[in-house]
Amino acid sequence: MELRQIKYFIEVAKREHVTEAAHELHVAQSAVSRQIVNLEEELGVSLFFREGRNVKLTPIGERFLQHMLQAVKLIENAKREIEEYLDPEKGVVRIGFPSSLAAHTLPAAISAFREHYPEVKFQLNQGSYSYLIDGVVKGEFNLALIGPVPKKEKKIKGRTLFTEKIVALLPYNHRLANSPFLKLSQLRDDPFILFPQDFILREIIVKACSQQGFKPNVAFEGQDIDAIKGLVSAGLGVTLIPEITLMDSVPRSTVKIPLIEPNVTRTVGVIIPTDRKLLPTEMLFYEFLSEFFGMLDRFQN
Repeated sequence: MELRQIKYFIEVAKREHVTEAAHELHVAQSAVSRQIVNLEEELGVSLFFREGRNVKLTPIGERFLQHMLQAVKLIENAKREIEEYLDPEKGVVRIGFPSSLAAHTLPAAISAFREHYPEVKFQLNQGSYSYLIDGVVKGEFNLALIGPVPKKEKKIKGRTLFTEKIVALLPYNHRLANSPFLKLSQLRDDPFILFPQDFILREIIVKACSQQGFKPNVAFEGQDIDAIKGLVSAGLGVTLIPEITLMDSVPRSTVKIPLIEPNVTRTVGVIIPTDRKLLPTEMLFYEFLSEFFGMLDRFQN
């Protein structure tokens, strides 16, 4: 079995079309077909079956694909590790992050890091809480900023960087807009604007409301922080939001008000896999994150 055969196989599986795969690989269709046949003969099984002009993976082909994707990642990581071992200050950091940390937290950390290591490149992957955990577990990326820091995931370990407050964001003409602080129970009759069901920030807010004896009336849902801010700006409801997302400015026609009952917070940190080592450049950034946010915490206090 050759690496070339594996790459041809993966490309055909992805596109479900031999001609399109050959075009993407910049080789003749006959070369791709021949390598697939050779691979099937070596393995003694059929990996594809024809469906019109397309091809589809057989059940055993599906299983083989998953193993080969992992194998290719291991080979690519091994090559990167050698390159970064020779010069870790010119490597690549692949990192995931949620939308709530996209505007300020991650850019600030990367900017400070690049002052020390200006030639390091970053591949950024934004997604939901479950997407970030799954991405680290499967090796799509080896680090992810996340909040709150998960405690019971078996294949990852988390390091808390800081704890942030969750605050209320209200339309400027809200009846409580001039209050110096709020009790969450004061918002029990308001329409809420929250993330969809599978987002962890929604779970935090719903749990806080439950502790105060009510279930929030969710009038609108938004999949990113900016969408939620915009709906509050339009006067369509209230929300609870990480204070760090309002660091640069409070959206027009809204007011930010601290919560005193309950005191709603979330931890923010970084997760890495437990079953594989970080590459040299990734380790540089991982250790830098603790130093950077530790320094910020000492400065703020």
